Amino acid sequence: MKIILTSEVSGLGAPGDVVEVKDGYARNYLLPRNVAIRWTKGGEKDVEQIRRGRRIREIATIEQANDVKAQLEGVKVRLKVRAGNGGRLFGSVTPADIVTAVKQAGGPEFDKRRIELGHPIKSLGAHQVSVRLHPEVTVKVGLEVSAAK
Repeated sequence: MKIILTSEVSGLGAPGDVVEVKDGYARNYLLPRNVAIRWTKGGEKDVEQIRRGRRIREIATIEQANDVKAQLEGVKVRLKVRAGNGGRLFGSVTPADIVTAVKQAGGPEFDKRRIELGHPIKSLGAHQVSVRLHPEVTVKVGLEVSAAK
Protein backbone atom coordinates (compact mmCIF):
# COMPACT_ATOMS: atom_id res chain seq x y z
CA MET A 1 0.00 0.00 0.00
CA LYS A 2 1.28 3.44 -0.88
CA ILE A 3 1.02 6.02 1.94
CA ILE A 4 2.08 9.57 2.71
CA LEU A 5 3.76 10.06 6.10
CA THR A 6 2.47 12.98 8.18
CA SER A 7 4.87 12.43 11.10
CA GLU A 8 8.36 11.03 11.40
CA VAL A 9 8.46 7.25 11.76
CA SER A 10 11.78 5.68 12.79
CA GLY A 11 13.14 3.40 10.10
CA LEU A 12 10.50 4.45 7.56
CA GLY A 13 10.75 8.13 6.74
CA ALA A 14 9.96 11.75 7.52
CA PRO A 15 6.81 13.84 7.06
CA GLY A 16 5.89 14.27 3.41
CA ASP A 17 7.62 11.09 2.24
CA VAL A 18 5.63 8.75 0.01
CA VAL A 19 6.47 5.16 0.94
CA GLU A 20 5.28 1.68 0.06
CA VAL A 21 4.44 -0.53 3.08
CA LYS A 22 2.57 -3.76 3.70
CA ASP A 23 -1.20 -3.37 3.82
CA GLY A 24 -1.54 -4.63 7.40
CA TYR A 25 1.16 -2.29 8.74
CA ALA A 26 -0.61 0.69 7.18
CA ARG A 27 -4.15 -0.33 8.22
CA ASN A 28 -3.37 -1.52 11.74
CA TYR A 29 -0.56 0.79 12.85
CA LEU A 30 0.17 3.87 10.74
CA LEU A 31 -3.33 5.01 9.77
CA PRO A 32 -5.00 4.58 13.21
CA ARG A 33 -2.19 6.55 14.88
CA ASN A 34 -2.55 9.38 12.35
CA VAL A 35 1.11 9.25 11.32
CA ALA A 36 0.18 8.56 7.69
CA ILE A 37 -2.57 9.07 5.15
CA ARG A 38 -3.49 6.96 2.13
CA TRP A 39 -1.83 8.00 -1.09
CA THR A 40 -4.21 9.39 -3.69
CA LYS A 41 -3.79 11.66 -6.66
CA GLY A 42 -5.41 14.44 -4.62
CA GLY A 43 -3.14 13.57 -1.69
CA GLU A 44 -0.11 14.45 -3.79
CA LYS A 45 -1.09 18.11 -3.31
CA ASP A 46 -0.89 17.62 0.45
CA VAL A 47 2.66 16.29 0.16
CA GLU A 48 4.07 19.70 -0.79
CA GLN A 49 2.27 21.38 2.10
CA ILE A 50 3.58 18.77 4.54
CA ARG A 51 7.12 19.16 3.18
CA ARG A 52 6.90 22.97 3.44
CA GLY A 53 5.90 22.68 7.12
CA ARG A 54 8.71 20.17 7.65
CA ARG A 55 11.30 22.55 6.16
CA ILE A 56 10.23 25.30 8.54
CA ARG A 57 10.59 23.10 11.66
CA GLU A 58 13.55 21.07 10.47
CA ILE A 59 17.17 21.47 11.36
CA ALA A 60 18.34 21.75 7.77
CA THR A 61 22.02 20.83 7.80
CA ILE A 62 24.32 18.50 9.67
CA GLU A 63 26.29 21.53 10.87
CA GLN A 64 23.17 22.99 12.51
CA ALA A 65 22.39 19.61 14.06
CA ASN A 66 25.94 19.32 15.42
CA ASP A 67 25.67 22.83 16.94
CA VAL A 68 22.42 21.90 18.69
CA LYS A 69 24.00 18.60 19.77
CA ALA A 70 26.91 20.46 21.36
CA GLN A 71 24.48 22.72 23.22
CA LEU A 72 22.42 19.76 24.45
CA GLU A 73 25.46 17.83 25.68
CA GLY A 74 26.38 20.72 27.97
CA VAL A 75 22.96 21.01 29.61
CA LYS A 76 21.99 19.42 32.93
CA VAL A 77 18.27 18.69 32.66
CA ARG A 78 16.32 18.35 35.90
CA LEU A 79 12.60 17.72 36.05
CA LYS A 80 10.44 17.86 39.16
CA VAL A 81 7.27 15.78 39.06
CA ARG A 82 4.67 14.49 41.50
CA ALA A 83 5.62 11.09 42.87
CA GLY A 84 4.22 8.66 45.39
CA ASN A 85 5.91 6.44 47.92
CA GLY A 86 8.60 4.20 46.50
CA GLY A 87 9.61 6.62 43.75
CA ARG A 88 6.77 5.85 41.31
CA LEU A 89 5.38 8.80 39.38
CA PHE A 90 1.76 9.80 39.07
CA GLY A 91 1.59 9.31 35.30
CA SER A 92 4.75 9.50 33.25
CA VAL A 93 7.19 12.04 31.82
CA THR A 94 6.15 13.14 28.32
CA PRO A 95 8.31 14.51 25.48
CA ALA A 96 6.64 17.92 25.98
CA ASP A 97 7.77 17.88 29.63
CA ILE A 98 11.32 17.10 28.54
CA VAL A 99 11.41 19.93 25.95
CA THR A 100 10.15 22.39 28.58
CA ALA A 101 12.79 21.21 31.07
CA VAL A 102 15.55 21.59 28.45
CA LYS A 103 14.44 25.17 27.73
CA GLN A 104 14.35 26.00 31.45
CA ALA A 105 17.87 24.59 31.86
CA GLY A 106 19.12 26.99 29.18
CA GLY A 107 19.25 24.52 26.32
CA PRO A 108 18.17 25.01 22.72
CA GLU A 109 14.59 24.83 21.53
CA PHE A 110 13.57 21.86 19.38
CA ASP A 111 10.43 19.99 18.39
CA LYS A 112 9.03 17.45 20.89
CA ARG A 113 8.61 14.94 18.05
CA ARG A 114 12.40 14.66 17.89
CA ILE A 115 12.48 12.89 21.27
CA GLU A 116 12.53 9.09 21.16
CA LEU A 117 11.58 7.38 24.40
CA GLY A 118 12.44 3.69 24.38
CA HIS A 119 10.09 3.13 27.30
CA PRO A 120 7.87 5.41 29.40
CA ILE A 121 9.63 7.22 32.24
CA LYS A 122 7.62 6.32 35.33
CA SER A 123 10.18 6.41 38.12
CA LEU A 124 12.47 8.87 39.86
CA GLY A 125 16.19 8.94 39.15
CA ALA A 126 18.53 9.36 36.20
CA HIS A 127 17.33 8.49 32.71
CA GLN A 128 18.80 8.72 29.19
CA VAL A 129 16.65 10.23 26.45
CA SER A 130 17.50 10.02 22.76
CA VAL A 131 16.95 13.11 20.58
CA ARG A 132 17.11 12.67 16.79
CA LEU A 133 18.12 16.11 15.50
CA HIS A 134 18.85 15.04 11.93
CA PRO A 135 18.66 11.65 10.19
CA GLU A 136 22.41 11.32 10.78
CA VAL A 137 22.72 13.10 14.16
CA THR A 138 21.33 11.68 17.40
CA VAL A 139 22.24 12.83 20.90
CA LYS A 140 21.64 11.23 24.30
CA VAL A 141 20.45 13.69 26.93
CA GLY A 142 20.72 12.94 30.64
CA LEU A 143 17.48 13.60 32.53
CA GLU A 144 17.30 13.72 36.32
CA VAL A 145 13.73 13.16 37.55
CA SER A 146 13.07 14.19 41.14
CA ALA A 147 10.00 14.49 43.35
CA ALA A 148 8.23 17.85 43.60
CA LYS A 149 7.50 18.99 47.13
